[in-house]
Amino acid sequence: MPHRGVRSKALLRQFLLNLRLPFVNEVTFNSNDNAFRYLQWRLMTTSKRVQERSKRKRVHDLEVALEKHKVLSKILFFFEILKQEPEQIVPIKSLDRYRRQINLPKPHKLSAFLRKSPKLFELYKDQRGVLWCGMTKMAEELVEEEGRIIEENSDKAAEYVTRMLMMSVDKRLPLEKIAHFRRDIGLPVDFRSRWVHRYPENFRVVRPFKPYDEGEYLELVEWKSSWAITELEKKSGMVEGLSGGDHVPGLLSLSFPMKFPPNYKKVLSRYYPQIGNFQKREYLSPYADARDLKAGSQEFDKRAVAVMHELLSFTTEKRVVTDHLTHFRREFVMPQKLMRLLLKHFGIFYVSERGRRFSVFLNEAYEGSELIEKHPLVVWREKVDRLIDYRKKKKRIGTVEVLHDIDDKDLFESESENDSILFDHEQEETMGNLEDASPADSSEMEIEEIYAAYQD
Repeated sequence: MPHRGVRSKALLRQFLLNLRLPFVNEVTFNSNDNAFRYLQWRLMTTSKRVQERSKRKRVHDLEVALEKHKVLSKILFFFEILKQEPEQIVPIKSLDRYRRQINLPKPHKLSAFLRKSPKLFELYKDQRGVLWCGMTKMAEELVEEEGRIIEENSDKAAEYVTRMLMMSVDKRLPLEKIAHFRRDIGLPVDFRSRWVHRYPENFRVVRPFKPYDEGEYLELVEWKSSWAITELEKKSGMVEGLSGGDHVPGLLSLSFPMKFPPNYKKVLSRYYPQIGNFQKREYLSPYADARDLKAGSQEFDKRAVAVMHELLSFTTEKRVVTDHLTHFRREFVMPQKLMRLLLKHFGIFYVSERGRRFSVFLNEAYEGSELIEKHPLVVWREKVDRLIDYRKKKKRIGTVEVLHDIDDKDLFESESENDSILFDHEQEETMGNLEDASPADSSEMEIEEIYAAYQD
């Protein structure tokens, strides 16, 4: 009888062959083959619904929005490193440990990458022949400008953090989880050490579970009724005329703005009644107590949609890595299979599987590949992007050709902005080390998924 490991490899090979993946015939699985272990892990853990994503369901404009930020994200990564150094210079050799974060495998040289942006980085050798990297005067001014923007919008960021605490079931969140949202909502690098202590009227740092849990938590100090109003309520105008102390979060019946892929307009027309019923269905406000909701019920799921909508509304780019949402399942009383809910409601959200970690967009916030309303930090990032000097070449995303900001083949393959910026001098946790190897399926998405999402 064959050894269990040999048998499992044979089964895996046959499964891959059934998927008609072009590379399988060239693969030989050895007993200690990392490729085998990686594929085995991906097949066990990757969502089948994401694996079977239809090409017709993809929103090309939003895929382009991710693609065009790939090189920019790496530039911002180096800004993060350099601005933490006392002299804002660093030996090139010391940057070698960050190759995984920026997906720059050997033999590609870090110095070659940095030299491609001479308006932003300067490289020089000292008397001992050691190669150093620093920022140009223009880059230093940009970094200072970013600091001013973050400071000017600090009160608004504090409001968003407070509202996250108000939505949480215990009115308390682990600091390390909030840190995942640091860049998404425009918090400074000293978020943990200094910034959290600047708003004692809103929140405080506590360690409530010693000695079993040494982690730090951010805890709500005072409930603010005027902040317990969702972004959707504000846009609807339902709360006009209410004073802050008059608002009590409860049941809502607001419709969520929807944008479906153009290919689905005709076929969706059959299910407009079901979608209409979903939109009319009442749900509990993200700021109301949800402990008594029954998991799996329609009310439970629709409230989870509202929570995700609210969290995405707080972000500067109206998109986040999906990990950053799934980390809060317990705290925000959301379903265990949160990714499935995001994918089912693809008229409200769009999930891109480009890169090692998936990203989720708030559809209503985008017109094509551009944000409708741009946060000052987004405008600043676009300014930095215009100073990146790369030879442009066309790259096809589905049926769309875009200018790809790199001339080294496979240097930054399939990596989104949030994949790259994993560095934090305050030891921010990094997630998702493996690249996405999900096989693409060209079959059309089953329309029954839409019906299942919106049926009564």
